[in-house]
Amino acid sequence: MATVPTRHPDRPHRAPAVVGGFAAMLGVGAPDPVQWQRLGEGLLAGDDPMDRLVDWMVTAGTKRMRPLFDRALTHGIAEVPEAPEPLREFFAAVETVPAWVDHDKLVRGAKVMLTAGSDGMYIARDVAMLGGYQFSGFNKTLLRTGALEKGSNQRWAETMQWAMDVLSEDGLSPLGLGYQSTIRVRLIHAFVRRHVAAMPDWQADDWGLPINQTDMAATLVGAFIAPAIGGMGLGLLLTPAETDAIAHLVRYVGWLLGVEDQWLPRSFRDGVRVLVHTLSALADPDESTRQLAVPMSRDPLSWNYDRLPTIRRRLAYAQHLSVTGTFLGRHTMRALGLPTVIVPWYPALRIPTNVVRSATRLLPGGLDRAATRGAREQDRFMRTLVSAGPTVGAAAARLTHAA
Repeated sequence: MATVPTRHPDRPHRAPAVVGGFAAMLGVGAPDPVQWQRLGEGLLAGDDPMDRLVDWMVTAGTKRMRPLFDRALTHGIAEVPEAPEPLREFFAAVETVPAWVDHDKLVRGAKVMLTAGSDGMYIARDVAMLGGYQFSGFNKTLLRTGALEKGSNQRWAETMQWAMDVLSEDGLSPLGLGYQSTIRVRLIHAFVRRHVAAMPDWQADDWGLPINQTDMAATLVGAFIAPAIGGMGLGLLLTPAETDAIAHLVRYVGWLLGVEDQWLPRSFRDGVRVLVHTLSALADPDESTRQLAVPMSRDPLSWNYDRLPTIRRRLAYAQHLSVTGTFLGRHTMRALGLPTVIVPWYPALRIPTNVVRSATRLLPGGLDRAATRGAREQDRFMRTLVSAGPTVGAAAARLTHAA
């Protein structure tokens, strides 16, 4: 196999306008030749510790080993005295919190992310995830895990449930809800990687490894750094200490997720660098882009509203297109197969409110109150998406058995 798969472009792509403009303000430029080579090599790298564990689980019998994994994840490896050595070795590593982790920063970063409320979710959905379909390298794996059959709404709800677990109170404490969800996602990634890579139509020399390091890094910063940038575009003002707390949270979540150290941000500016560099290395749109983007854009037309459902669904459809079009621009909207003439009415309405809300965070207890309000907004939005709470990793759970 080549050292760099053919999906790696000859030169860096330009970052989307909003991200590129923000990066320029921070003095973040395109990757240099060494960084560019690493981005290409990352397309061939997986998550060695988890990949080895999954290989062992499959050999030893997944049906017998998965319950032991789940017990260790929920209660700690010390509570599974009969655990075989490979399981004990993996959990001993992930249960040992790195010396650089600052618990207070994790708590603050989670609260700051929550203050964005439903607007933060909108940026994550309408810009990061929907816009991500223009990068066809991601889509090769998605389509082979039944993304079209499962539906974008369910997949998005599962992704958002993981993020909400991460941001929950003490979610990243040892054995916390966010810790458990992140390790569970990491396990599913390894099963998907093993399953999809073994498919006869998987073109490794062209596409690299499914769920590789470059793609995981892009997904990680896309899930947290991109919404923070978008939130600022909607009037959510953040202090340097708050943005660095977000970056610290992203670093630890990425560590738990199996992302290599070179892609873990040391500061918010460094997180923007990782975002810009990984986006510059992702493949161009292809036919899969519209296959995935158009149905997701229409998901609001089937959301759960108790009162005036027809009117509210149409309003939600227009609202979310307004967010997508404002931040992604006409060129990307055209590539996604979405309307290119979009009025930015929703961002214009939200900016004044969010500026005022940002100011109230400076009052005593303001951050806690804003985080509580934001969490309530996110819970309401999740109930709009799906009638029953989603299970993290459910969309790909069948691959645990297939692998």
